[in-house]
Amino acid sequence: MKPLSQFPLEQARAVRVVLTDIDDTITTEGVLTASAYGALEALHRAGFTVVPVTGRPAGWCDHIARMWPVDAVVGENGAFYFRYDRHRKKMHQHFWAQPQELKQNRVRLSEIEREVLTTVPGSALASDQAYRVADLAIDFCEDVPALPETEVDRIVAIFERAGAQAKVSSIHVNGWFGAYDKLSMAKTLLAEVFGIGWHEAQESVVFAGDSPNDEPMFAAFPLSVGVANVHTFAHRLKNKPAYITQGHSGDGFAELAAFLLQAKQRKDSA
Repeated sequence: MKPLSQFPLEQARAVRVVLTDIDDTITTEGVLTASAYGALEALHRAGFTVVPVTGRPAGWCDHIARMWPVDAVVGENGAFYFRYDRHRKKMHQHFWAQPQELKQNRVRLSEIEREVLTTVPGSALASDQAYRVADLAIDFCEDVPALPETEVDRIVAIFERAGAQAKVSSIHVNGWFGAYDKLSMAKTLLAEVFGIGWHEAQESVVFAGDSPNDEPMFAAFPLSVGVANVHTFAHRLKNKPAYITQGHSGDGFAELAAFLLQAKQRKDSA
């Protein structure tokens, strides 16, 4: 992981889309700071396409798509994207699975929930689970005392034994049934909504993240950036971000935003 200062200026000038994780990438210790939110708004106002790509639930994503300065949001680790048309006052929703499949998967996830909560002491259902449509989120440190890494691995193993996918974020283990992840839905959104093909995305998209559930994005996007706290999970990452900020969490995201805005300003004034 190279320092953000080594991100080539010409490549920074070509960026027009910012995809970003939320928890511990934009937020700092669970709080959305003024500087991080201001960085989102500054990018949006400068003409960048800004899309959070998060493990957070559908209920939150409806709010984010409507009220944050963003162009769309990918939620529940790729289960859907939401895009709010402010001119027509209409929410556009695209789900990976059909409604009947979502219902069937929920029954299977309920069985996993019971096993995890019974066999992994200290684990808990994530407080935002009621607002989810496609996945199961197990809290291992957001609203409970932090579990040892071995217990986090036990939770992952329970999901995988049941045939589900499981990804570790900075706060939850998220599990679901379906052949999708953050990357697959981000690619769908870029192509269907913004007309950006995969070849073009390699040069025009930056992704910012911090944890193992961001690994598909780190692997796919040459212009990937980790905020400094990604070091916490570096030993769990086979594919690390290409660059890393000096700042942690929201400060790191604000650092990346300032870097991109400065590069754009230089390009526009050239």
